[in-house]
Amino acid sequence: MGKNPLGLVLSAPYLVFVLLVFAYPLVFAFYMSFHDYFFAAPGAVVDRPFVGLANFQEVLSDPAIIRSFGNVGIFLLINVPLTVVLSLVLATALNKVVHARTFLRVAFYVPYVTASVAVVGVWIFLFSGNGLVNQILGPLAPDPAWLINEQWAMPTIAIFVTWKGMGFFILLYLAALQNVSEELYEAAATDGAGKIRMFFSITVPGVRPATVLVLLLATVTGANLFTEPYLLTGGGGPNGASSSPVLLMYQRGIEQGAPDIAAAIGVILVIGVLILAFIQRKLAGGDES
Repeated sequence: MGKNPLGLVLSAPYLVFVLLVFAYPLVFAFYMSFHDYFFAAPGAVVDRPFVGLANFQEVLSDPAIIRSFGNVGIFLLINVPLTVVLSLVLATALNKVVHARTFLRVAFYVPYVTASVAVVGVWIFLFSGNGLVNQILGPLAPDPAWLINEQWAMPTIAIFVTWKGMGFFILLYLAALQNVSEELYEAAATDGAGKIRMFFSITVPGVRPATVLVLLLATVTGANLFTEPYLLTGGGGPNGASSSPVLLMYQRGIEQGAPDIAAAIGVILVIGVLILAFIQRKLAGGDES
């Protein structure tokens, strides 16, 4: 509305998109979580009384829901560090590659743009009882197999998600590495610093803003885990060992017709993710970058 109102006009479509697709559902979810909400026929006038914290009490007293939050905690403890470390190391290596650079970058990015449904079958084959992974490990392979093992189901999903999404985070780090001055590396080499020392003293601090972004994105996407457990373990199996809050939101809200409980799960998840994001931003120095 000031010197350049054209910017507001150009950004208006996306603003409307955010309000309709993100802001409105979030506000409506808060409303549902505090009411005895249920689906009704279109146009029907029904009473949906205010119930206060009753839905949250039911959520926090349900062992299956509590376990799903623990499962996604295990997932994040595996996925987020692996994503940050491997993406940065591979991006640094790719940044130094001279030959076949484009091919290698595309090769890492292809899994990210490939639909999960298309690659899930391959992973089920690899990690099945008679799969390639078990054949290589032989007697060291877990019994029962990975995706039907309560201890290994969620770690296996975390490894799958790390592999699939790594190409996107590598691109973020590659972009950040372009802003790290080569003169710093030359000066460090002149002073006798080795490659490992330069990596931790120059590269890691130089890409700190990208690391904060990677941490936030990996945490948010990981907390919203749904597709992978739904496809890889048949909807949270075995015995709920790979269920996630978002998966239970779908099951309770859509399959079981309890959208108020599903909304309460979602509200708790949003608050938890915001707290984690705030802590990560503080620890990673996001305010300084």
